[in-house]
Amino acid sequence: MAEIEIHHGHGHGHDEDPLAKRVGLMVGLIGVVLAVVTIAAHREHTAAVIERTAENDQWAYYQAKKIREHTSETARRLALALGAASPTAEEAGKQFEEQAAKYKGDAEKIQEEAKHAHAATELAEQRALRFDLGEGFIELGLVLSSLYFLGRQRLFPAAGGASAVIGIAVALSALLL
Repeated sequence: MAEIEIHHGHGHGHDEDPLAKRVGLMVGLIGVVLAVVTIAAHREHTAAVIERTAENDQWAYYQAKKIREHTSETARRLALALGAASPTAEEAGKQFEEQAAKYKGDAEKIQEEAKHAHAATELAEQRALRFDLGEGFIELGLVLSSLYFLGRQRLFPAAGGASAVIGIAVALSALLL
């Protein structure tokens, strides 16, 4: 009777692919970095929305002050026109003039605050964009590296690692802004 040789294809022993372990570890690390960059991107998008809201609030407040300034100036002119040379009309005109000057000063301060809020919004949006781009490259690196397990081609983890490194560099550049 002929002996039947049974080969076990469990991957134990000398037939094991040593590169597969390293690629698997690399895929895991890329996944962790991807999670961190994704969270940073989401937080930066939230910050951009908050900054944009603050900016819009400041511009609305500025607009309100400018409307009050214009209304006070119009009231001053109206009081002087209707009162002709009346001392009461002149007094009212002075009060409206003081109010208009106050609103104008307030509006200038608010305008500066709105400009600073706009700059903060732009910065948050630029950071979010860089995190998003970095996230995209890291995701590409994760997918390319994972393709090694299907095709067993060394090109996949090499390209995946390069893409992940580019993504990490882009994401880190957001912190330099």
